[in-house]
Amino acid sequence: MSGSQSLKIKIFADGADLASMKAMYANPVVKGFTTNPTLMKAAGIDDYVNFAHKVLTAIPDRPVSFEVFADEFDQMERQALEIASWGRNVNVKIPVTNTKAVFAGPLISRLAKRGVVLNITAVFTLEQVRRVAEALSSDVPAIVSVFAGRIADSGIDPMPLMREAAQLLGTSRPKAELLWASSRELLNVIQAEEVGCGIITVTNDIIKKLALIGKDQTAYSLETVKMFYNDASAAGFTIATRAAAE
Repeated sequence: MSGSQSLKIKIFADGADLASMKAMYANPVVKGFTTNPTLMKAAGIDDYVNFAHKVLTAIPDRPVSFEVFADEFDQMERQALEIASWGRNVNVKIPVTNTKAVFAGPLISRLAKRGVVLNITAVFTLEQVRRVAEALSSDVPAIVSVFAGRIADSGIDPMPLMREAAQLLGTSRPKAELLWASSRELLNVIQAEEVGCGIITVTNDIIKKLALIGKDQTAYSLETVKMFYNDASAAGFTIATRAAAE
């Protein structure tokens, strides 16, 4: 079996372009969606609430994560409860700390006890995973987003951490799914499944590459050779060789 059919991990599309999100919604391999304030800013979104409601109108039946953006925990809580009210498929993203490096554990516990489905984001360390697991409710679904791609960007292999995190959550919080965040390449999808992640967020470019999984490498080599040849021909490249000159 090749392509996305061979995967057990859930693919979530990451972005803030409504047209692209609608296109990904039409793709059955995409099981959910995530976004964040930085992606929204990059996409030119200037009305957070209006954008979110447009997304939920277009995507009414798959998980969609929207993030709070306050820095004080009382304000985060009010935003989280408002966001949670927007739809039954909404996951509320809470950063693991605020900008003052204060752990969000008490807020996580309060929201989880109220049945809010959380996506704890910006997690980088196993100690943070442990503390988040302790704060979550054992009977309420949640997502723990570990930024494996950014960990790798800093020269650290994220695989051991992600494997331990998956085991920790599987033992202590079986309703909490580990999410491999900030993926950089298609290989990350295979790696995330290998270590036991339940979800991976990927960009549209990576989603388009899912069909390459299991591709015959000899055939892929020949396709690459033909690509170079055809592009050189189309560009009209020439090299005057010594033999030709003589």
